[in-house]
Amino acid sequence: MHPASRRTFLKASTAAVAAPALYTAGVHAAGGDTLRVGLVGCGGRGTGAAVNALQADPNVKLVAMCDAFMDRLQGSLAELRNVKAAAGKIDVTPDRCFDGFDGYKKLLGCGVDVVLLCTPPGFRPQHLREAVDAGKHVFCEKPVAVDPTGVRSVIETAKLAREKNLGLCSGFCFRYEQGKRETVKRIHGGAIGDVLAMHITYLTGPLWFRKEREACGSDMEYQMRNWYYYTWLCGDFIVEQHCHNFDKANWVFGGEMPVACTVVGGRQVRTDPKYGQIYDHFAATFEFKNGARLTSACRQMPGCSGDVNDYVIGSKGNAHLMKHRVAPAGGGAWEYGGEDKDKSMYDVEHDELFASIRAGKPINDGETAAHSTMLAILARESAYSGKRLTWKQMMESKLDLRPAEYAWGPLPTPVVPTPGVYVMG
Repeated sequence: MHPASRRTFLKASTAAVAAPALYTAGVHAAGGDTLRVGLVGCGGRGTGAAVNALQADPNVKLVAMCDAFMDRLQGSLAELRNVKAAAGKIDVTPDRCFDGFDGYKKLLGCGVDVVLLCTPPGFRPQHLREAVDAGKHVFCEKPVAVDPTGVRSVIETAKLAREKNLGLCSGFCFRYEQGKRETVKRIHGGAIGDVLAMHITYLTGPLWFRKEREACGSDMEYQMRNWYYYTWLCGDFIVEQHCHNFDKANWVFGGEMPVACTVVGGRQVRTDPKYGQIYDHFAATFEFKNGARLTSACRQMPGCSGDVNDYVIGSKGNAHLMKHRVAPAGGGAWEYGGEDKDKSMYDVEHDELFASIRAGKPINDGETAAHSTMLAILARESAYSGKRLTWKQMMESKLDLRPAEYAWGPLPTPVVPTPGVYVMG
């Protein structure tokens, strides 16, 4: 795993924001001075986000939790109570522990002010919309969708959150790292001239597998327990994991979306049926209107070299985002060395969200997060189909990967997409 992985969340920071206790109308439903937090999705990422949130503000409490599976919820709650920085801010009672597919609705109705959405990303658009409809501030993990229908929903919800003055902070955490902020600031300031190309990589090993089919009560439970291996739940790993690099590319290119992309990919090592339908490698080239190119490579295979990086090539130099380095062609290379260079970006995103809520000027990352997610979805669909696909095609696509119903019962295993045969919905 990359050393900055969210799965190392228990390396907690002690920093907190001393935000003023200022409120605007409708900031939170509970009243008083305490911000009440609800966690939806109690896996490793959700547990880590709860730790970050509870450290982000001096007067915040975790009061409700929800997960599809009660055993996951209880495991997360036990883990949180063992984290010194968080334990004193937990007020989760049995009547505020919810499971099942509709548990999140009960959580939204139990007096929370801020919701942490950390379920598998296939649920994100629906959960996000209902949270904003209910008047809640949201920390919304990345990616924010798994298909174009979900992306468009998130864009609409982001606009609604802005109208309602609600916070919507995304889990694209690299935008909250000061070293990268300063690096991108210099790129945008012309330190390396015009951006001509960018090369991004996420080459890493395989991830977890949780439960065999025999240990699960239904097909739906089996796919949910092993959600990473089903595109309707995770989006494939190019969407779930490599989306971080696509977000950094979106940032560097100033929000300019590509015209089209051509992608190859496949399933060379991860061939066992227990790994669902997702691929294990992709390589992509994106075309921009001005002639610039974005190339991408990602892989999840054992025994291979690892590389997680973002290289920017300009007309007058180059930059290396992961090393926070800018090197103009004429010399005078710069590298970030600020005192806060080791501050956790996972803490910062929550620090800034809660501070913005207190100030009545909440963060809204929704549209940029949706566009970064769509870059990854565009790449996936190009690889699956074997076709050059355009941004316009994706934004107009009716592809919707949700199952016909959310119920604990039969659910066909999706087929592994075959390029040249697969047809995008």
